[in-house]
Amino acid sequence: MEIRASTVLPARRRPITLHTADGLALVGELALPQDNDPVATIIFLHPLPTAEGMMDSHVIRKASYRLPALADIAVLRFNTRGTTSRHGTSEGEFGDGEAERYDVAAAIEFTEFEDLPEPWLVGWSFGTELALKWGHDPTVQGAILLSPPLHRATDADLDAWAEFGRPLVALVPEYDDYLRPDEARKRFARVPHAEVIGVPNARHLWVGEPYVRIVLNEIVKRVAPQAYPLPTEWDGPYEKDTLL
Repeated sequence: MEIRASTVLPARRRPITLHTADGLALVGELALPQDNDPVATIIFLHPLPTAEGMMDSHVIRKASYRLPALADIAVLRFNTRGTTSRHGTSEGEFGDGEAERYDVAAAIEFTEFEDLPEPWLVGWSFGTELALKWGHDPTVQGAILLSPPLHRATDADLDAWAEFGRPLVALVPEYDDYLRPDEARKRFARVPHAEVIGVPNARHLWVGEPYVRIVLNEIVKRVAPQAYPLPTEWDGPYEKDTLL
């Protein structure tokens, strides 16, 4: 069977609640490999909630549906403060990327509490700002940025990541609405070890299965390289995504 946009592969999934240092409860989900221990963990930070970004945004959802089975990766996704998805609504109000520092910290602390291995941050759009601003935790192995706008994240945040020294990969669509590959390479030059990958013909929202596969493969290449490249076929049991 070809893996399609609606394919849901087997995993151990459970709802979780993240508790922030400022007293909020955040709605989330943890997806683990069905039969194996995870080899690595990704913490997904979703796009702008005031523009319908949430833990069920399509790339995040598809990562949760595929990567535990295909790459033995644990996928942690959650709604930042004040954000609603079909999983529920997280407490609090949108903090414009500042108060969300507590949300990022709560997610990282959860991976420590659960003994989840090798946590990476994967941010998309607004989520990339959160990763750059608040992801400098000693347990974080690196960050992968999807469509980084570099709007709230400043040169000072890039300098801080350069000092942090952990891997930083930016996937930048050729036709992004906010930051395109040539300008991204100039901005990210402040982080000498950063890797900027321009993705031909892609747009900010990564709509279309070919672009989703590019994103997931680039994540796996860094986080669980033994599983790269991801297969496009699946012979075992599967379900269908009811969101589609």
